[in-house]
Amino acid sequence: MSHNHDDHHAHDSHAHDLGFAHDLGFAHDIKIMLGRRRFLALVGGIGAVTVAGGPAAALECIALPWETAGPYPADGSNVKAGQVVNALTEEGVIRQDLRPSFGALTKVAEGLQLDLELTLIDADGCTPLPGHAIYIWHCDTTGLYSLYDTTDANYLRGVGVADDEGKVRFTTIFPGCYDGRWPHIHFEIFESVEKAVSGEASLLTAQIALPEADCADVYEADSRYSNGTRNLGRITIASDNVFGDNSEEQIAQQMLALSGDPTGGYFGTVTIPIDFTAERNSAGAPPNGGPGGPPDGEFRGPPPEGFGEGGAPPAPPSN
Repeated sequence: MSHNHDDHHAHDSHAHDLGFAHDLGFAHDIKIMLGRRRFLALVGGIGAVTVAGGPAAALECIALPWETAGPYPADGSNVKAGQVVNALTEEGVIRQDLRPSFGALTKVAEGLQLDLELTLIDADGCTPLPGHAIYIWHCDTTGLYSLYDTTDANYLRGVGVADDEGKVRFTTIFPGCYDGRWPHIHFEIFESVEKAVSGEASLLTAQIALPEADCADVYEADSRYSNGTRNLGRITIASDNVFGDNSEEQIAQQMLALSGDPTGGYFGTVTIPIDFTAERNSAGAPPNGGPGGPPDGEFRGPPPEGFGEGGAPPAPPSN
């Protein structure tokens, strides 16, 4: 399926088909977002009465652990060819559809459509976080990252702002699988969109894991994911250098719940609980030579387009 597949279901029809009824409130929706089995596991020993009594106040929300931002964040924390790479200061980074490039760049990412609904909540009480911003980025169908591997594109990156229910929606493509890493989506959460684009430290830097069965189906069925089947066969969650040391509960919390198929595309949901009392770790790239990074820690080749070698970072968005 191409990136602009005309008959792919819009988000609203996906949400309706999945049983979302926003007027029933967050307590109702969180059971849909987590899935019946995961919801029952999370509320085991608490009781349904306490869940129904408020906005998921009695749920056990598993705060996601801090993870590495990896070597390709484009958030101002690293350089390529002597130039700071910071997509967050580029006009157009605040958007819902992540498939096209933005600003002065025009390339569009090919791949199977993936609609995302991410819910940002406070781990203390499972209450939504309206107004908070999330920056997400991920690789293309064969594991390449815009602005680093593909320097004339900045697609598959963007910032969204949570609504009153803590929900943020994106349209992107199903990520590929590169050698040495489990399929994943990176993200950073900020108190506001202003803080996201101004270089403030994130409240949480972590990653979303993708389910093995769905990844296997997509990589097998779609030729654009030419190395996906091979690379997925070489990795497990347990051997992954990011997810491997997480608890089963943490992995269940950060696993994307998917509906759909490799022909029509997918709709994915995940709830992201933030522990505001946790120490803000400095999450860096993998060790030099580790999976997903350059062999000696330096990015060679020309700087990304729009980032002149040795020049000043671009101006902040005007709006």
